[in-house]
Amino acid sequence: MAMYVVQVMGGRERHVAELINKIKPESIEECFAPSFEFMKKRGGEWRRVTDILLPGYLFIVSDDATKAYAQLRAIPAFTRLLGSRDDGFTPLTSDEMAWLETFTTVRGRVVPMSTAIIEGDRVIVTDGPLKGHETLISKIDRHKRLAFLDMHMFGRNKTIKVGLEVVRKRVAIA
Repeated sequence: MAMYVVQVMGGRERHVAELINKIKPESIEECFAPSFEFMKKRGGEWRRVTDILLPGYLFIVSDDATKAYAQLRAIPAFTRLLGSRDDGFTPLTSDEMAWLETFTTVRGRVVPMSTAIIEGDRVIVTDGPLKGHETLISKIDRHKRLAFLDMHMFGRNKTIKVGLEVVRKRVAIA
């Protein structure tokens, strides 16, 4: 089984994933739109919410990409399997699959929120999927409680948002 990327219209990821899972084509074992958990302030209260991790993309698990491509054409929505029929459809690399498997929960394919402290200019993740992967963090927005990761996905560099709560900041004493 390999994992492939399906391009869809932005904002329609969950809807298209539901359509595919409802029709359940025989060549597609799993279809999902990974999401991430973060905190958002609504009505003066901080609440845990989820959003799409990679807007405009779904992932399918299939053993026959050509058959999956043909079956995706029957879906009443825009779907485009990355790659081409002539050159073959491009599955995710083992590193990309490992990243998805490591960072997302199996149930629901959600990247849970991480917790960190900042000491001087160093970020130390104390809990969550980013623990031990601090080098991936390129930027932190403490007010929106987000971390931005620079990743190489689908043959290009992408910036991905994930939830990160900084619970403490200490000034480093030299």
